[in-house]
Amino acid sequence: MSDEVQSLPALRKLGYATGHFLNDLCASMWFTYLLVFYHSVLGFQNTNAGLLLLIGQVADAICTPLIGYESDKSSGCGNYGKRKTWHLVGTLSVLLSFAFIFNECLGCDKHTPQWASLVYFAPFIVIFQFGWAATQISHLSLIPELVTCEHAKVELTAYRYAFTVIANITVYAVAYLLFHVQAGEDDNPLSDALGPVDIPIFRNLSLIALGIGIVFSVIFHLTTTEKRNEAGQEDGRRRLGAEDEEEEEADGEKRPLLRRTVTSTYFLQWKCWLRQPSFYQVALLYMSTRLIVNLSQTYISMYLLNTLMLPKKFIATIPLVMYVSGFIFSFIMKPLTKFIGKGLTYFVGLLLIMAFSYWVLLDVGMGETVYVAAVLLGAGSATILVISLAMTAELIADQTQSGAFVYGAMSFTDKLANGVAVMIIQALHPHQTVALCSDCVWFYHYIMVIVTGGVAVVAALALCSILIWPIKIRPRDVAVSSDEVRVN
Repeated sequence: MSDEVQSLPALRKLGYATGHFLNDLCASMWFTYLLVFYHSVLGFQNTNAGLLLLIGQVADAICTPLIGYESDKSSGCGNYGKRKTWHLVGTLSVLLSFAFIFNECLGCDKHTPQWASLVYFAPFIVIFQFGWAATQISHLSLIPELVTCEHAKVELTAYRYAFTVIANITVYAVAYLLFHVQAGEDDNPLSDALGPVDIPIFRNLSLIALGIGIVFSVIFHLTTTEKRNEAGQEDGRRRLGAEDEEEEEADGEKRPLLRRTVTSTYFLQWKCWLRQPSFYQVALLYMSTRLIVNLSQTYISMYLLNTLMLPKKFIATIPLVMYVSGFIFSFIMKPLTKFIGKGLTYFVGLLLIMAFSYWVLLDVGMGETVYVAAVLLGAGSATILVISLAMTAELIADQTQSGAFVYGAMSFTDKLANGVAVMIIQALHPHQTVALCSDCVWFYHYIMVIVTGGVAVVAALALCSILIWPIKIRPRDVAVSSDEVRVN
């Protein structure tokens, strides 16, 4: 790529980073408030609330690699670009479905059976997750296409994560304001407990998130330019490769896994990635990272309400502190990775996560000192998330023609693992219908320890494998000819 692409202007970096803002706003509500809304506000059983989240995660897990494959293969709508076309499709799907998820079932009342409500909400959740996946994969796939330098990829990922943090801060700040306004209007001493009276708060929060997200999506589409000429070259290479493969099959030759043309570049298709050890190393690291970030975000509200017995406004203020600390820490991410490397930077993030887990384990009644612990969790989560995405971009390197599949596969492991984990936790809950119970104190206490410190151990093992066997494509049996290199 040209030097201009390698040194992306600041305005284009900011424009690119806004492209995932709507997704981040919705994801913040999805992971932080979905279980709270359906269990504590709408009164669903724990397993039914968990089932809705599982449906969403499985739908996302299935859609993500398929969208990644189609995004790599398609040419986009006219001259708009294939990544931006899929981004637009995803954005529209999110806009049409998300508001229905955080609202009452239309036409339902207190006598409506929960299975009927599940049937009502499930289609909206599936459409939302399809749109979310389409937006996420297309947006991530632009990183290795916009920049080629490894530090530039880390920087662009950090910009992206900075806007993720801003989105989360926005959601929690608005939630706090809505709870504060409600508290000022209600003199009932029981108003600190969540219930059906809080339905308007979550409905208004979702509508505000959609309104803000639309503005940033428009900014992304106006400021980000996808390189159509490079996409055309890649399509040409694929067509040329397909013609060569047909000739080889006619001669009885085996189809090559990897191909290197006269430009000294390997072009991996999706099947080739499945034979690369580094693909599975990064997948395990990415899955572990997302488990820590998403599960801690999902159960922090339950931990605050059931274990620490704090007022409901804390489910807005504590996540807010987490993401503010993550936002601040994201600014030192680039110089830190230059100084000690991505691997050690990720390890620093794991140490912060483990420190939080150890604190929670020892201090059951920490009360409002949870603010300090939230700083550790926020900074650690920001670090490991940014670095795991940077390692994924490093794995893809110049293989941008199949980059969406790689991101889709990584997201598949993440979404499926998150959905299964939540369903298992919900099934193990000591009480299915009671929102507050004596057993819940210890249940959510140990859940927070396991989903942070326990999963951090798995992430550390994945990191060790990458430090011992660095990320790279490992071709085998390289045969050199006069015009190309084939890897069988």
